[in-house]
Amino acid sequence: MGKPHPVELRARAVALVEQGNTHTEAARRLCVSIKFVNDMVRLKRETGALRPKPQGNPGRGKLTDVKGWVQRRMAARPDLTIDELTADLAAEHDLKVHRSSVGRLLLRLGLSHKKRPSGP
Repeated sequence: MGKPHPVELRARAVALVEQGNTHTEAARRLCVSIKFVNDMVRLKRETGALRPKPQGNPGRGKLTDVKGWVQRRMAARPDLTIDELTADLAAEHDLKVHRSSVGRLLLRLGLSHKKRPSGP
């Protein structure tokens, strides 16, 4: 994700529009897109400020609420594969997630996993 434009540039774009320039003229003068000028004028009108909105993931995912369940499940059956655990999550918690998401959760929890089901 890229960095947000500086607040000073945002303020200059809004100021140009407030002085009577069109959005196109302001965009051309500041070497930014017309959409940027539109977004900044709208942001100023709706919030009264030009601070950039927070970027990125706030740290809450689909699997946050089932961490404890996954730990207990892996403690009870340490031979579970990621595919089996993914199927169990879908069946018991109605969570449709990709196996790589389950694998990342196991890594965050410090748990190991098997790649293949155990043989006879």
